[in-house]
This record gives sequence, structure tokens and C-alpha cells, in this order.
Amino acid sequence: MKNITLSIDEKVLRAVRRYAAERDSSVNALVRGYLASIAARKDQAKKARKRIKELSARSSARIGSRSWKRDELHEPKKIS
Repeated sequence: MKNITLSIDEKVLRAVRRYAAERDSSVNALVRGYLASIAARKDQAKKARKRIKELSARSSARIGSRSWKRDELHEPKKIS
């Protein structure tokens, strides 16, 4: 495990120490947990993109011919 050094405002640090103490934790554990959650989310997003590509490649669905024009989609509908 690597050590890092952070600079933080004293008021923020006091508030975070109180927050950690209320949860029977430490500032170090809170920061470590937060950074781990960021890394996990990025990994999850990467896995999700890979899975979507795999499913797309195996899909038998096909896109039909386009029978509309972009401007037609944005024209107000005429009420009869």
C-alpha cells in the first residue's frame, strides 16, 4: 500500500474528523474508501461498455431503412 500526502483546510479537516469519529472510522479510512469507490465505478463502467459491445455483436436485430427526414420529426403536428 502506498502513502500519499494531502493538503486540506483546517476547518474541513476538523469537520471530517468529527464525521469519521461519529462513524467509528478514521479520515484515512474514509479517503481510502472514497478513492476505492471511484476506481470501482470506473471499472464497472468499462465492463458495462464491453458487455454492451458483446451483446450488440451477437444481436440479430437489424435497423430498417429510414423513411423519414429529420425536419419532419420536428414539425408541429397539424390538428384536424
